[in-house]
Amino acid sequence: MKKSKRYASLSTKVEKNKLYSLDDAVKLVKEMANTKFDETIEVAMNLNLDTKKADQQLRGAIVLPNGTGKKQTVLVLAKGEQAKAAKESGADFVGDNDMIEKIEKENWFSYDVIIATPEMMPSLGKIGKLLGPKGLMPNPKTGTVTMDIAKAVTDTKMGKVEYRTDSFGNIHGIIGKASFEEAKLVENLRTFVEAILKVRPASVKGSYIKNVSISSTMGPGVKIDLNSFDK
Repeated sequence: MKKSKRYASLSTKVEKNKLYSLDDAVKLVKEMANTKFDETIEVAMNLNLDTKKADQQLRGAIVLPNGTGKKQTVLVLAKGEQAKAAKESGADFVGDNDMIEKIEKENWFSYDVIIATPEMMPSLGKIGKLLGPKGLMPNPKTGTVTMDIAKAVTDTKMGKVEYRTDSFGNIHGIIGKASFEEAKLVENLRTFVEAILKVRPASVKGSYIKNVSISSTMGPGVKIDLNSFDK
């Protein structure tokens, strides 16, 4: 893929093979995020995982202390008291089989996240082919299949990000927007990396994290010195 002149120009600001400190990396990425829109800042982690082994396929969710800068529209599928709790917690849409029918018949996707109670999952499973490819299928590992609907809605609205390993052992995640203060991006990044460290599979031998880099939507990646996370 041919990179733009702007990208090539920005790439010259990143020293090849240099591992930047956490603070310097965030500062540099913010400086390079100079497009007209508020670019998203992402982290990419390459982990020493054998994803053919079930216990080394990581999936979960992290609540970032400073949010993601993105407003999440939430659909809750629940009945009775759980539906009531969803409305009180600020869910954008609440329903049960009527909403599942709407998705199926109208191809309705005006939301970013679906949270469901376990009792709704058999009905939801029937439209798994619609939701799966869009990454919308609720999952207990990410806290989107739960009996604690109120907490799930609140966490999502606060800035919960989901993660999962790809077949190469990489994890990608959003840590905020270019408009965030440096300190807030650093805090979000630390929280993300610490959460991944906590779920290190017991079967992993040797070093667990190979490298960590951050980038903005339109900018090049900046590699971070792993020692920065020990401070």
